[in-house]
Amino acid sequence: MLGILADRQFHSGSALALRLQVSRTAVWKRIRQLREWGLEIETSHGRGYRIAEPLELLEPRQLKAAISDQARPLLQSLSIHLSLPSTNLEVRRLPRPAADQGACVCLAERQTAGRGRMGRTWLSPFGCNLYLSLRWVFSGGSTALSGLTLAVGVVLVQALRRLQIEGLKLKWPNDLLWHDRKLAGILLEMSGDASGPCEVVIGIGLNVRMPSAVGQLLDRPWADLRQVSGKRWSRNQLAGLVLDELLLMLVDFQRRGFEAWHRQWQELDAYRQREVILSAGAQSIRGTALGVNPEGALRLVTSQGEQHFSGGEISLELP
Repeated sequence: MLGILADRQFHSGSALALRLQVSRTAVWKRIRQLREWGLEIETSHGRGYRIAEPLELLEPRQLKAAISDQARPLLQSLSIHLSLPSTNLEVRRLPRPAADQGACVCLAERQTAGRGRMGRTWLSPFGCNLYLSLRWVFSGGSTALSGLTLAVGVVLVQALRRLQIEGLKLKWPNDLLWHDRKLAGILLEMSGDASGPCEVVIGIGLNVRMPSAVGQLLDRPWADLRQVSGKRWSRNQLAGLVLDELLLMLVDFQRRGFEAWHRQWQELDAYRQREVILSAGAQSIRGTALGVNPEGALRLVTSQGEQHFSGGEISLELP
C-alpha cells in the first residue's frame, strides 16, 4: 500500500484492491491503519486516496550510499522496520557485534514505545523523522566511556553541518537544540564490566519533518529540519551521514576518549555562562553553567563554589 501511495497520485479503492489482491474492505482497513500511524491520507470522491506529503521510505541501498568507504566496513548489520515498539530494544535482539569491530544498526519508520531520558515518551510518527539505534561493544570497559553521550552530540552536529545546516547547539547531556528548541535527542544505555567488555546502545531521534498535529502534543519547544533550513531532506541521506560520523567516532573514542571532543562540545554548549537549574533526583540546584570538564561532567558555579555533576538534567533559570 505504501509503495503504491508514495507517488502522491490518487488511487481508487478498486484499483488498490486489484493491485493488492484484497477486498475493498481490506483496502479501507489498511488506509485506516496508515492514518493511525500518523500518515495524512487525502480522500477525494471519485478519485480515491493519496498521501498528502511526499513520502520517502528508508531503503538500505540508498542509506549505505551516504556512508563513506572508510566507515562502511564498520556497519556489521543493518535492519529497517516499518513499525517497532523501540529501536533500542530491537537492536539488542540482533547478534552481538565483536568488540571494537563494528556496529549493529536498527532503524524504524515508526515507534510505538519510543523512549527519551528520565522515562519520557519519544513521539515517533510514521515516515517523518529518524529513529535510529546503534549497538557497539567496547573492549576497554565502562570506566573509559565517560563523555560518550556528549561525543555523540558533537558528531551529530558535524553530520548536519555537512548539509550546511547551521545554528545548532548542544544541551548537556544529550539534546541537540536550535534556538533553544529541541531538534534531536540522544539516549545511551550501557551494560558490562568496568574493565572488561562493555556494550553500548546509542539511540538517536532526529526531527526531520514533524507533523503539526503531533507537534502540538509535545510539552517542550521543538524544531525540525524543515523549519531550520526551509528545505526537504532525504532521510536516507541523513541517516547515512549520521552513521558515517558516528561509526568513525566510536573507533576513535576507544583510543582517545572524550578528550578529543571536549573542546568542540564546549564551543557548541547552548547554556554556557547562563543561569540554570539542575534537577538531580529530588534536588534542584541553581547556578551558572560553565560547560563540562574533560570527563564530561557538568561544571556549575553555585553558592558552594564550582561543583561538578555527572547526572541530572538542566533547564534555564527564568528571569
